[in-house]
Amino acid sequence: MSPILIKTIQFFLSLSLLIVLHELGHFIPAKIFKTRVEKFYLFFDVKFSLFKKKIGETVYGIGWLPLGGYVKISGMIDESMDTEQMKEEPKPWEFRSKPAWQRLIIMLGGVTVNFILAVVIYIGMAYSYGRQYIPIDSLKDGVWVTEKTIGDKLGIETGDKIVAVDGKELESFDSVFGELINGNSITIIRDGERIEKEIPIDFISTLLDDEDKLRFLSVRVPFVVNKVPKTSHNKEAGFKPKDKFLAVNGQAAVYRDQVIAFLEKNKGKDINITLQRQDGSQDQVTAHVNDEGMLGLEVGGYTMEDLEEQGYFKINTEEYTFMEAIPAGIDKGVTTLSSYVKQLKKIFNPETGAYKGVGGFAAIGSLFPDTWNWATFWSTTAFISIMLAFMNILPIPALDGGHVAFLLYEMVTGRKPSDKFLEYAQMVGFFLLIALLLFANGNDLYKWLFK
Repeated sequence: MSPILIKTIQFFLSLSLLIVLHELGHFIPAKIFKTRVEKFYLFFDVKFSLFKKKIGETVYGIGWLPLGGYVKISGMIDESMDTEQMKEEPKPWEFRSKPAWQRLIIMLGGVTVNFILAVVIYIGMAYSYGRQYIPIDSLKDGVWVTEKTIGDKLGIETGDKIVAVDGKELESFDSVFGELINGNSITIIRDGERIEKEIPIDFISTLLDDEDKLRFLSVRVPFVVNKVPKTSHNKEAGFKPKDKFLAVNGQAAVYRDQVIAFLEKNKGKDINITLQRQDGSQDQVTAHVNDEGMLGLEVGGYTMEDLEEQGYFKINTEEYTFMEAIPAGIDKGVTTLSSYVKQLKKIFNPETGAYKGVGGFAAIGSLFPDTWNWATFWSTTAFISIMLAFMNILPIPALDGGHVAFLLYEMVTGRKPSDKFLEYAQMVGFFLLIALLLFANGNDLYKWLFK
């Protein structure tokens, strides 16, 4: 099965699950409060439906336009823009006839379900998979800045120990990337000195200009020979699999970044290399560096567990009982939501350039891996669920948050906005959403065509 097809299947499976559960969040309280639901749709049924069936007073169906889904609740101005119904006298089963507090619960149902779903997924993942991470303080010789231009922009160098962002001590290496994107300052230790640097306001823009360089940091790993190809110009130099570099021309060169730097400086020259053989003995070889700064060797072969065993870093594994997984899942949900809100704030600040990262369906689809992996699928689904929850609660007409804002106004002032005002607000909100949709998917198209 092709990678694109696998991504597409995961995308539609995740999206369908999230939409159905979101709409159930509206449907169930509506039924509890005896409010009539006329339609329950996965995707939009513009002009026609792929499937529909009426059960009781509700038509259940699947539309052809995969931009979301909806429940059509009687006596409410919503996506359907059915204003004819609103000209009639209110009926007891209509949304507009219910007390404001009941209408508020109905409107909050979707985002509430989205957040609860994310937390449930995180609880299940904590219980099923536990948590494995590299403590950042276990990187004894700091980080490897694999993209120097981005490191220079941020002001960090290979060998620096990253200890905090915005004064908050970091726990895991994997958390560094998200914290740097959301943060304003970074604390590092360089040559034993604690240094605090401001994160440039346009740092996100720098990352987005070349998305292949997003993972610009790595743990430092040794330069180890995995294989000597038969076509290598150094095939007779004496290299063997599992040889580990210790020095080049008499100077320490254990890590891959150190060896690469020496090779860059010695293009077209012979160099003397001190090696540690697989049996622990040391040996020396002379090898030639070609004009591209390469030795013609296949490098690697060590697993993360091998590197941990040799003391380059530690790998912490946390396992949870079901009861322990509950607070862990809740904490993960709250932390993810908080991080997403911070990212959204950056997007609304033009100076950050974060708006370049706004994406549509292609961007969301790219979050899924091109091979089937249940852990990644559920993790991505949980993140999208939180994203949908927050976006839907924004006080924009046509979104749940817009309805909530008008309901709160009504509950505070005792005055209900007129149907005509709600109709116009729904139209404005609809056009805002269309504009955002065009911008987001236009960004996807631009990146596909020009990057």
